[in-house]
Amino acid sequence: MTDMHTTLAHWHTRLLALAEAAGGGDGAHDSSHLHRVWRNAQDLLAHYPQADALVVLAACYLHDLVNLSKNHPERAYASRQSAQLARTQLAALGFPPDRLDAVAHAIETHSFSAALPPQTIEAQIVQDADRLDALGAVGLARLFYTAGRMGSALADPADPLGERRPLDDRAFALDHIVVKLAALPAMMQTPAGRALAERRLAQLTAFRADFAAEWGAAA
Repeated sequence: MTDMHTTLAHWHTRLLALAEAAGGGDGAHDSSHLHRVWRNAQDLLAHYPQADALVVLAACYLHDLVNLSKNHPERAYASRQSAQLARTQLAALGFPPDRLDAVAHAIETHSFSAALPPQTIEAQIVQDADRLDALGAVGLARLFYTAGRMGSALADPADPLGERRPLDDRAFALDHIVVKLAALPAMMQTPAGRALAERRLAQLTAFRADFAAEWGAAA
């Protein structure tokens, strides 16, 4: 346990440096996001002691090395590009070569847009940990931050809950809770991740109802 703790501490600083060097200027995918994903992953690792924590750590910090906007035409390929770049950079730093494939797989399959199934417990944990950061109070803040960058409106003026129109989360930020986020708990790869996701989704569901009550409707 002590050896692994030392190894994780050694690599944590180096991995963060790689991630920060990639930059990007996206406040929803900054170093704070990476720290939260790693914290989520640590919560999940406690339930899966057989998982390789070093693989999970590396994938958590390097999964957004290539970060394309939500509306970028090549968004679905960003995780593959991140995986390739991570493999190259980790190899140059002397990262254990027998773990490179596992790290690359976890990075490539973390993405919702890529829609690739994670085949290892490490990849499952990373995917769940990243998606958990889209839920709850921080997830809500990230939702509206991203919507603002995309030029979306907060909600439909006359029908904020989409009761009389098709939902469109590119046009209206509030729609994203139902269009995508409400589906995340059922898509979690681990039971522990699912339990956390359900609790965080409940926060978003309550917010949506409160938002609509305050928003009213255009006359």
